Amino acid sequence: MTLNPVISNLGRRLRLAVIGGGPGSFIGAMHRQAARLDDRYELVAGVLSSNSERAKKAGMEIGLVPERAYASVSEMLETEASRNDGADVVAIMTPNDSHYEFSIAALERGLDVICDKPMTNTLQEAQKLHKKVQDSGLVFCLTHNYTGYPMVRQAKAMVMEGEVGTIRLVQVEYVQGGKADENDPDPSKGELPWRYDPVKGGPSLVMGDIGTHAHNLARFITGLEVTEVAAEAGSIVPNRLVHDYAGALLRFDNGARGSFWVTQAAAGVENCLRIRVSGTKGSLEWMQEFPQALTFKPLRGPSQNRTPNGPGTLPLAARASRLVAGHPEGFPEAFANLYSDAAEAIAARITGTKADPLAQYFPNSLDGLLGVRFVRSVIESSKANSKWVKC
Repeated sequence: MTLNPVISNLGRRLRLAVIGGGPGSFIGAMHRQAARLDDRYELVAGVLSSNSERAKKAGMEIGLVPERAYASVSEMLETEASRNDGADVVAIMTPNDSHYEFSIAALERGLDVICDKPMTNTLQEAQKLHKKVQDSGLVFCLTHNYTGYPMVRQAKAMVMEGEVGTIRLVQVEYVQGGKADENDPDPSKGELPWRYDPVKGGPSLVMGDIGTHAHNLARFITGLEVTEVAAEAGSIVPNRLVHDYAGALLRFDNGARGSFWVTQAAAGVENCLRIRVSGTKGSLEWMQEFPQALTFKPLRGPSQNRTPNGPGTLPLAARASRLVAGHPEGFPEAFANLYSDAAEAIAARITGTKADPLAQYFPNSLDGLLGVRFVRSVIESSKANSKWVKC
């Protein structure tokens, strides 16, 4: 990856404020590491907990000065907006039900936004937020981090270059096993995690948590939109009140057909996100657990294995790779690619310059809106006995 245009355009790093991601948060640490990896952001402020005392304590524990380890989001946004050295961009990594509120508040303060997925819990909120982003002219980056993998970008570039031909079939799955245990979590042992609360976590646990990732990956690589779904969503584990499984047949806007299934209750499986895209000239296959390999199977000729910075690497993939050929890249780096792309766009907006076109492929508010719409359509189809429903 070529570094560092954000420094040369602005003469400094982007000033980053974070909301959420406090002690014990896996995703909070991922966001902060991603922001630091390419040295394009400086973490200057944060609200790391909804509890005011824990928020200030956690903020200082990650190195914030006491006066910028804030007790509430409203206090942070108001204070940072009044400072000459205030934050440029806000990163949001809170429970799903607050993404809309905090994104709107940040945009109204003129701050660019990096937000964890899903963008919102409801379609109405997603539509309003997407319009707010469009009207504001600010940058909104949604962290569907799998789109940051070099070989995912290689797959997209090969589709754009016509190497796969006209796409006819798309198969995407995201399979985890973390919720296969019937006693985990156990409601009798106290308060459930927020993801199990439909108000905080959204109408479908599995769709909001990993289904939106699978949907976004299919859209990102193919450039196609899902127009209809025939779906089923529910629970595999007995007596579970939230969705841990969803499957769907897909129809795409070019006439292609597809299949989609996601679960968090496949015992023993770790984190298997997999996609196959088949066109008139060949097929592409990628699997997140082996992210440095992209398999291309042409209609005529032997199977080919593409790797980061190996033979046949296209510019979109090369820009996302930090290492020399033969070395794997993974989850934190993919996250960091989105932060770096967003930094390029934000710096260009602030300075009135033109951003690198290769930095314009990060998921945005439209991707968030379409993800929420897809969740709604899957649930609607499932309730109608897998009837075809438009997206």
